[in-house]
Amino acid sequence: MKISKRSIFCAFLAAGLCWAGMASADDHFYTATDPTWKSECGSCHIAYPPQLLPASSWRALMSGLDKHFGSDASLDPQTAAGIAAFLEKNAGRDRSLSRTPALRITETRWFVHEHDEVPDRVWKNPQVKSAANCTACHVGGDKGDFDEHSIRIPK
Repeated sequence: MKISKRSIFCAFLAAGLCWAGMASADDHFYTATDPTWKSECGSCHIAYPPQLLPASSWRALMSGLDKHFGSDASLDPQTAAGIAAFLEKNAGRDRSLSRTPALRITETRWFVHEHDEVPDRVWKNPQVKSAANCTACHVGGDKGDFDEHSIRIPK
């Protein structure tokens, strides 16, 4: 069977498009959603995309909701179990060098690397307040869009 140059070109083109599609879908736009997660977690802060932490971190966070960063965010067992299952199913890869699960997205190596060019004055801006306030700069963050091309840093 003879394979034409056009067939080879089309195969490489298709592979390239698939790779580009996977890269952009995985880069900084997160689509996993669950209505209970969105309403419960999103009632106090942005419902952080599950891909931003590994499953071990989500397990640790969900098992300590009574001491959730200084607040009692306890949920009934059934709701907590449903959210935990959603977070673990859609969790990101464990990129940590530590055996202790990261509890703050802002302390992960990935986050630090992605934000290393952000000057301290931005984090101190009253409209931003902290690195945990994603939607201050990521205008589509509440919809899972963390692409750097849609960032608007407050003045």
